[in-house]
Formats: sequence, structure tokens, C-alpha cells
Amino acid sequence: MAKTSCDMCVNYIYDEDYECFTCLVNLDEDEMYRFLSGNQRECPYFRMDDEYGVVRHQM
Repeated sequence: MAKTSCDMCVNYIYDEDYECFTCLVNLDEDEMYRFLSGNQRECPYFRMDDEYGVVRHQM
């Protein structure tokens, strides 16, 4: 499987309070360990940020 990029994920948003990008997904302790250690190849919560998906659905 290909490695996913957080930059293209719908869950990766800019937090104006902290002035940085953050992930909306709350990882549990095991998931966070796998993420920080680099053992997990792909995020199970990744969803492509498709801005035009709603428009295509309406057509």
C-alpha cells in the first residue's frame, strides 16, 4: 500500500487557535504509538479531501 499524505486528508485542518494544522481524528494510545514510531504504513482514517465531490453529487 502507498503511504498517504496528511496534507490531502479531509481530517487535516488549520486550527486558528494554535495557528497550525491538526488532525481531527482522536487516536487511541496504541494508534498514536504506531503513528509516531512509523510502524503504520497507511492511516486507517484517511479520506481524500475532494472539494468538488458535493458538486459532482448534485449533477
